[in-house]
Amino acid sequence: MYRQLSLPLLLLVVLALAAFSTALMVGSASLSISDVWAVVQGDGDGLARTMVMELRLPRALSAFAVGGLLAVAGALMQVLLRNPLADPYVLGLSGGASIGALGAMLAGFGGVLMSGSAFAGALFSTFLVFGLAHGRGGWTPSRLLLTGVVVAAGWGAVITLMLAMSPAERLPGMLYWLMGDLSYARTPWPPLILLITICLVLVPLGRSLNVLARGPQQAAALGVDVRPLEWGIYVVASILTAAAVTTAGSIGFVGLVIPHMLRLLLGNDQRLILPACALAGGTLLVLADTLARTIIAPEQLPVGVITALLGVPTFLFLLYRSR
Repeated sequence: MYRQLSLPLLLLVVLALAAFSTALMVGSASLSISDVWAVVQGDGDGLARTMVMELRLPRALSAFAVGGLLAVAGALMQVLLRNPLADPYVLGLSGGASIGALGAMLAGFGGVLMSGSAFAGALFSTFLVFGLAHGRGGWTPSRLLLTGVVVAAGWGAVITLMLAMSPAERLPGMLYWLMGDLSYARTPWPPLILLITICLVLVPLGRSLNVLARGPQQAAALGVDVRPLEWGIYVVASILTAAAVTTAGSIGFVGLVIPHMLRLLLGNDQRLILPACALAGGTLLVLADTLARTIIAPEQLPVGVITALLGVPTFLFLLYRSR
């Protein structure tokens, strides 16, 4: 059993290391593998050391953390709703986090206050969706999904209103941030530590999540405390989404495509899917960000544009294959 779980994860680790190597070598000024290796060993010239250690490595680590956070959040939402189309963006979590972060930016806040505002927005959106979707018999996955779609559309309208009323000098930066931007991601350790911590916490809960994915009634019959687990999933997804949005802005399709693709390839065992999502989501965003900053170098594209261009046809293909 452990061998079946470890082989795919080992392959994903190798792919992640290859993505990191590519991100460190490729850019407006390319470096060879020997140059990168010399910097890693503590040697190399000053320019190469600055490019790798101060510019490319922190950005690649941030991209990996954000991609992993979004993919794990998407996998959790799909377990909760038993629907492959569920992800934090569809359910309004990212919209609430974006409004909190944009409000902090307009107020001149940053750092911890911006992160706290994004989390407060995501958590408020969580309670709003749950409250609106709750009927006389409790909420159902279909009702929750439809409510989340409507709330997400409402957050989109509020974001448009905030942009229309924002000072002209702040508007370009806010627009670029909303499209997904890793240019200013210089502190990768908080989201990276959060990703590792959440994975370590969730993997022991894999059996309960596997049962919950079959339905709440069957999970309750097998001794799973369903309601606390469902609320825990939603709160954790809010934390992951808020951390990702704070670090890189709004980046779509990672939390939708990666869990869906991995379930088609690896099955539906959450003990494997969740760490695999962390690795595959991080690898995808590292490669997408590398492409975003090199395709029209020295200019840079928002990484959210690249993930959308890759995610839309990929998801349509996977949807066609899974029929």
